[in-house]
Amino acid sequence: MSIASHSYHWMKTGFRPAKSRLSRWNATSGQIMKRCESLKKMTDDKLERYSLELRWRAKSGEPLRKILPEAYALVRESAWRTLKMEHFPVQLMGGIALFEGGIAEMQTGEGKTLTAVLPAYLRALMGKGCHVITVNDYLAKRDSEIMGPVFNKLGLSVGCITSDMEDEDRRIAYGLDVTYGTANEMGFDFLRDRIRIGASAPGQLEQAITNHKNSGKEPLVQRGNYFALIDEADSVLIDEARTPLIIGLIQPNDAASVNLFRWSNRATHQLESEEDYVYEPKKRSSYLTDSGCRKILLMAKPSLLDSIDTERIYKQVEQSLVARFGFLKDRDYVVVDDEVVIVDESTGRMMDGRKWQDGLHQSIEAQEHVPITAATGQAARITVQSFFQNYAHLAGMTGTAAMAEKEIRKTYKVSVTSIPTHRPCIREGSKARVFKTMQAKRMAVVEEIERLRLKRCPILVGTPSVEASEALGDLLAMKAIPHQILNAKYHEQEAEIVRKAGEPARVTIATNMAGRGTDILLKDDVRENGGLHVIATEMHTSARIDRQLIGRSARQGDPGHYQFFLSLEDELLRCLEMSQIEKLAKSAKADKNGELPAGWLSFFKNTQDFLEKLHRKQRRDMLKQEKNRIEMFHKMGLDPYLEWTE
Repeated sequence: MSIASHSYHWMKTGFRPAKSRLSRWNATSGQIMKRCESLKKMTDDKLERYSLELRWRAKSGEPLRKILPEAYALVRESAWRTLKMEHFPVQLMGGIALFEGGIAEMQTGEGKTLTAVLPAYLRALMGKGCHVITVNDYLAKRDSEIMGPVFNKLGLSVGCITSDMEDEDRRIAYGLDVTYGTANEMGFDFLRDRIRIGASAPGQLEQAITNHKNSGKEPLVQRGNYFALIDEADSVLIDEARTPLIIGLIQPNDAASVNLFRWSNRATHQLESEEDYVYEPKKRSSYLTDSGCRKILLMAKPSLLDSIDTERIYKQVEQSLVARFGFLKDRDYVVVDDEVVIVDESTGRMMDGRKWQDGLHQSIEAQEHVPITAATGQAARITVQSFFQNYAHLAGMTGTAAMAEKEIRKTYKVSVTSIPTHRPCIREGSKARVFKTMQAKRMAVVEEIERLRLKRCPILVGTPSVEASEALGDLLAMKAIPHQILNAKYHEQEAEIVRKAGEPARVTIATNMAGRGTDILLKDDVRENGGLHVIATEMHTSARIDRQLIGRSARQGDPGHYQFFLSLEDELLRCLEMSQIEKLAKSAKADKNGELPAGWLSFFKNTQDFLEKLHRKQRRDMLKQEKNRIEMFHKMGLDPYLEWTE
């Protein structure tokens, strides 16, 4: 688009950047729609030859922005011929936004998977590889299989990376034009390649890669980081950003270490709060007082602990205190086959293969009386922020990016633009209800479910944890109300359950993020009865997660409804001191049903705001530490991603 055209849309929208972009993209989408008409009479062979011509032009140096209208028209026609699906104008606008390197906020049900094909095809024309990032293996495999024929008809190849693949299969998948996969898998492949290359001084990476290729050693898996398109971008770029990707070195446990983990767990039960230790719930940290240190020093210990220095014993007891008070079973982790498995805070999904560092994971294993696994050191590490900053071009799409716009723009240097919906959103919400106790709240939720089922409405109940979903399920079972509990343990089953959640009178209890990426389809009679009703049983630590749950209803112009049910015993408030919670409970004046006045809602919102700021600060501090670490490694002439040097 010419400079004159840019200026026209800039002035037309009163010099407002976001409005100007939308106006320009809308005009371009109109041009694409017109081009599509001329492609209708083309044979499949001619369509593929046209695609090959575009690829030649791209590789010859013609700017991709000039090719964009032709490329997007080709993709739209290919999608119609293979899937009987055509991009709406708003999807074309989203595709343009993604090509220009921004985050497109597109509401649930607006067809983000189909939209992603547009910029993926255009960027793939360069032949440098295009990575489409999804939140789990199931969605990566599903999207690559469904959208693969659209690319194939235009002469492009498509692959998928899943956690169970061997290196040779990964190498082949990365060598194709478009590769689907998760951020974790691609990040770990990046780190494994850095280990294969070996430690190299900054500025000498290209030479190190060349030397590696000529050395006859095992070839690299990835071929570079040219373009990444991230689905559910806020989940990947924000929610997962506090957890660095680490390739561990197994450090076998000796008998003394195993004894230390188990003894420390027992020792915490002999310590007095405030007198011997201080636990800070807001920071999820603890420290021993002078009195606590003396008590630990004088406690009877197994003889094996004589070989362990006192500082390490103090530190491990502090970790055991954090494990005891800061991490709850069926909220932060589950025990499966005598193994502690971490549960992702924002998605409610099990994170197989992940471990907490610095002895925390082993502390929880001691607490649960399961076998103590080996601790891990670090062979290589990278934060999510640093990994995606390696890409020459970065784009993302999600339903809830605007709320984190400032952080995304500052961290990743990309803009966020809200794309209009294809049809107006007619979602309705009722005032939140607040209760004094968890039991009173759950009974009210059950009553509401009974009322909605009489109207034949489908109900999706969002819970923050496995524990909460099962507790509510028990109450529904007592009332003989048919329901489906979704704990997000198996992605394939998860998608199928969520897909059926729109059937009349169906009750689905799910963790807040379960089934993300799968549409809930409604029958005609359900639409007439008011559509899908979402009941949020708690506020999450992030308002974006609440919005994602609410966004499951009223997709594509369908009717829908949502309501929050809260209590003073909710997990959100566990970040507060116990004395503060007890004081609140005493001051709360509930009615005969245990319900509190609506004014209590502001207290929950303030707590949520506090946690959002805390987590934002943690991400900012982590990014600052990572930046300082990389600068230090650069000054020392060492590889910033490898913790060891050759």
